[in-house]
Amino acid sequence: MRSFYAVAFTGGFTSAARYLSIGQPTVSEQVRALEQRFDVELFYRSGSQLELSSAGKRLYEITKPLFDLEEEAVHLLESFKQRKSGLLRIGGVSPPIAMDLVFKLGQNNPDLELKTYFSSASEVLEKLYDFEVDVALLAHPKSDPSLHTQLYQRYPVVAVVPEQHAWCAQSRVSVEQLRDEPVVLREKGSRTRQIMEEGCEQHQISMNCVMELNSREAIVHAIRKGMGIGFVSAPEYVDIPGTRLITFEHHPFFIDYYLCCLELRKDRPLINDLFMDLESTH
Repeated sequence: MRSFYAVAFTGGFTSAARYLSIGQPTVSEQVRALEQRFDVELFYRSGSQLELSSAGKRLYEITKPLFDLEEEAVHLLESFKQRKSGLLRIGGVSPPIAMDLVFKLGQNNPDLELKTYFSSASEVLEKLYDFEVDVALLAHPKSDPSLHTQLYQRYPVVAVVPEQHAWCAQSRVSVEQLRDEPVVLREKGSRTRQIMEEGCEQHQISMNCVMELNSREAIVHAIRKGMGIGFVSAPEYVDIPGTRLITFEHHPFFIDYYLCCLELRKDRPLINDLFMDLESTH
C-alpha cells in the first residue's frame, strides 16, 4: 500500500523508490503483489507512461489522507528530535534559582512546555526518583550512583537584616560581626543553614540562633519585626519593605546549586540538551 501511494504521489516507480529510499525493483514488486492479491489493475502502463486506473484513483483518494497524517507524524517526531518542542518538568528547592533557568529555557525554546515543582530537597528528589520531574535544581544532592549531577551555579550567601539595623550604615560586614548577633535560621537540613554553621565554626564563631522557622516567608516577617537577621543566597533576596541585603567581605559563604537527573535518563534528548548547554556556558 505504501509503495502504491508513493508511485501515485510521485508519478513513477523510479521517483517512488527515491521517495521511499528503497530499490525500484522492490517498489514494482510490491505494487504488482498488491494488484495480484486483489485482482485489480491500479495503473495503466504504456511504455514509459504511467496513469492511474479508475480503481487506482479511488484507492489514491483513500490512502492520501492516511499517508499525509503519517508525514505529519514524522514532522512532529523530527521537531522533538530537534528539541523544538516537548515537555520538561523541573523541580527545585529555590524558586528564584529555578525560575532563572525556566526563563532562559523559555527564551531559547519558545515551543517548549515547562512545568515546575518546588519543595524541600527530599521531596524534590522523591519526585525525581518517581519520574514525576525530569530534572531538579538542588543545593546539595546526595552522593548516589543513580543520579547524574552537574554544577549549575555558585552564589554568595548574604545577610538579610531589618532596615533599622546598625549594619545598614556599612557597605559590607565582616564574619567577626556575626558574633553574638541574634539570627533566625531555617530548620535543620537546610543547606543555607548548614553552610552558615560550618562557615562560622571555621571562624570559631558561635551563632546565636534565637528562632528556627521552616518557611522563608516566616523568616522574612521575623526579620522585619527585628527578631534577628537571616541568610539567603544572593538571587533569593527579594527587596521587601523593612529589610535590607548585606554583603559579607570577601564572600566567605557561598552555596552551590546542581542540576540533577536520573542517570538512566541523562541521554533523553531534552535532558541531554539541557546538560550540554550548561556545560558549554561553564
